[in-house]
Amino acid sequence: MRHLKSGRKFHRTKGRRQAFLKGLIGNLIIREKIETTEARAKEIKSLTEKLTTLAKKQNLAALRILMSRINKQAAQKLYYQIAPRYQERKGGYLRIIKEAKARKNDGSKMAIIEFV
Repeated sequence: MRHLKSGRKFHRTKGRRQAFLKGLIGNLIIREKIETTEARAKEIKSLTEKLTTLAKKQNLAALRILMSRINKQAAQKLYYQIAPRYQERKGGYLRIIKEAKARKNDGSKMAIIEFV
């Protein structure tokens, strides 16, 4: 039974899953909009929103924590460009738009995740 077990595994071991999510979050921050599967979009939404809330603090400790969790380029963009946009916003920085088409390869439901 999976009671109180949160998070998707994506058929990966812990280290590979963390690297996979870290890369997805970095790409989302740098491009501000990506197309991926619904499951991946739902998984990275909460993680990215927590990082955005942390970046809104605008102090050195927050920047260092961001750099430890995502790559340097994405951390700096989130801290200096994206977070100041959402200073008055309490939450809900991302939007998931489900697409009607499925991926041709395996039929996975696709979605677009973007900053509001």
